[in-house]
Amino acid sequence: MLRPWQVSLGDRIDPARDVPIYMQIIQALIRDIERGRLTSGTYLPSSRELATILGVNRKTVVLAYEDLIAQGWLASAGTRGTMVSTSLPDPVKKNQGEVEATMSNAAIDYRFAPPPERALALPSGVGLKLDEGAPDGRLFPAELLARAYRAATHRASRDNGFQYRDPRGSPALRESIATMLKSQRGLPVSAENICITRGSQNGIFLATQVLVQPGDSVIVEELTYEPAVAAFRACGAKILPVGVDEGGIDIEAVEHACRRNAVRAVFVTPHHQFPTTVALRPERRLRLLDLARQFGFAIIEDDYDHEFHFESQPLLPMAGYGPGHVIYVGSLSKLLLPALRIGYVAAPPPVIDAIAHMVSLTDGMGNTLTEDAAAELIENGELRRHARKVRQVYAKRRESFAAEVDRTLGHIADYKMPDGGLAFWLRFDTDLDHMETRAAAMGLRFASSRSFMTRDTAQRGLRIGFASLNGHEARTAIAALREAAG
Repeated sequence: MLRPWQVSLGDRIDPARDVPIYMQIIQALIRDIERGRLTSGTYLPSSRELATILGVNRKTVVLAYEDLIAQGWLASAGTRGTMVSTSLPDPVKKNQGEVEATMSNAAIDYRFAPPPERALALPSGVGLKLDEGAPDGRLFPAELLARAYRAATHRASRDNGFQYRDPRGSPALRESIATMLKSQRGLPVSAENICITRGSQNGIFLATQVLVQPGDSVIVEELTYEPAVAAFRACGAKILPVGVDEGGIDIEAVEHACRRNAVRAVFVTPHHQFPTTVALRPERRLRLLDLARQFGFAIIEDDYDHEFHFESQPLLPMAGYGPGHVIYVGSLSKLLLPALRIGYVAAPPPVIDAIAHMVSLTDGMGNTLTEDAAAELIENGELRRHARKVRQVYAKRRESFAAEVDRTLGHIADYKMPDGGLAFWLRFDTDLDHMETRAAAMGLRFASSRSFMTRDTAQRGLRIGFASLNGHEARTAIAALREAAG
């Protein structure tokens, strides 16, 4: 007569599963030991007998027994057979009829920090997704990327470059980015000032980790980049929102906040303010640097889309004339592909050393092959050629998107044509809560207007990217917004 645990074991072995039979036996026996069905010292059937019970090959059971003996769950008693190891502790009593736990239904007995109710990233799924200013990855020739990866792989194989390496990133890419920043953006940097990160958001978080301690204050604009605010809060920062207008951040409000709080950092996106797209005026840039000197805070400058400016030459980054007060965060996501996850931080060497230490704690190192492939694209000129090509494409899409907004949403939406960047900031003369609810029901996915707001009095709007949409997609997206508005 079969014992209850033997019957249960047989019910859990299924040849149709994609898990090998011997592994299913191992998992089932461990669970029976953990749940108390099999106690220390209990003898198991012989391999032949259990194979007969389960209807499997005896060698399969032998393999499972051998693995469990090697792991210490079972012990061989010589001619007497195989038994549950006597060194195991007494199992915790389980309730009768308790459902066997899986990773999906297990009760969680430990404390953890739950995610926010609204996810930072737009969920995947069916329906129309409107991004906040992403490039069109279809425009980047796949063969160029494949060729760069091949070159990086061959070089790494030749130079023993498949090993762990400097957490600051690929030397080739650090040198290439330093040269780019120096020649194209006026930053007084070399490779020692660069740390490669997993995108700009990772760079913001790493900078926050070395700047902010729990209780410190960080100033942000009342409309800003929500993932950056989330990073500051995750490090224990007190968030101080200040106003933003057509000239950028409210400098008087920054000074007032600094006089009342221990401010450690001010986060700005001066090139194209996120989400409103306005540029921070030169006089405000200089005044902000003066306040940084006076109050000893760091300016985190997120220059996420410097390459795309359509009306005139862009203002140079603040890090170019305030290198001792600015931590400069950039990305190749807009210029290359977001999927490559390449960002960088530019700062004085001691700060880069501190950030590299944080990389060691969280990542160990970046992705050498991807970074070297990106360096290959920069060094051989392909990145610059691609930038010239897509800038023309995006300039045309910008004009077409504006014309379509005027035609379809002109009576309910207002905007200022962005000088650069890859997105529009649309302000609606309608109930945005109602509009966003209807849009979600229609399968339209975009960042909520509230996701940009750090205080309730901020002006609401939607940031809608145009660069990743071709003509048909843009018309469909704008028509969907019109329908959602009701």
